[in-house]
Amino acid sequence: MKVKICLVGEGAVGKTCLIRRFIQDQFDDRYISTLGAKVSKKEIKVDGPNAADIDMTIWDIMGEKGFRELLKEAYFHGAQGVLAVCDVTRKETLKDLDDWVAAVVKVTGHVPIEFLANKADLKDEMEVSDSDVRRAADAYKAPFLFTSAKTGANVEEAFSKLAQMIALRP
Repeated sequence: MKVKICLVGEGAVGKTCLIRRFIQDQFDDRYISTLGAKVSKKEIKVDGPNAADIDMTIWDIMGEKGFRELLKEAYFHGAQGVLAVCDVTRKETLKDLDDWVAAVVKVTGHVPIEFLANKADLKDEMEVSDSDVRRAADAYKAPFLFTSAKTGANVEEAFSKLAQMIALRP
């Protein structure tokens, strides 16, 4: 099963780092802004009643708002799942996910969405609570996870969960 996944969220929330952790099991904390869109691939197995080999094409987009307006049609077209990423140390990045998710839904219709509260390893700097993320995710009947691209916490689980949600769709 071939699927297109899009990661959305503001700049510097950790989208590229999450993908690098998932694909290569590596972390690099030097910030290099994504220019345009970058595409990665990874195949994973989904177990259970809808067991499948999922060939993921993972799209990473530049987080700047102007860019979203420019390329959203092409970027989101054909997406079968979305990881909506915020930075737990910047509360506004969670609020901004509403616009990102609305932009995706406009193009794709309702596809599986999972909210990721990234940089969960920075506990002392956290501005986003469990209930904040739950509220945002509940608005879209979506699950959520606290992740850390740095430590790898919940990264594999995030992509696997989204793959399962896609595999379970009729």
